[in-house]
Amino acid sequence: MSNLKITLVHGLVHTTERQRANVHTLGLHKIGHSVVREDTPVNRGLVMAVRHLVSVEEVD
Repeated sequence: MSNLKITLVHGLVHTTERQRANVHTLGLHKIGHSVVREDTPVNRGLVMAVRHLVSVEEVD
């Protein structure tokens, strides 16, 4: 199964509480912080909800 490298590229200043919760659920805290998560439908849904705040790469 492939993995996703998710990086926070924008701040959370003018975002909704739901978007902030999604970012924290992904494990992101500061701009530039990256995490590697499995490519599952749950993680894809979280990323799609905040796609304007993060960048995503597929890694093996």
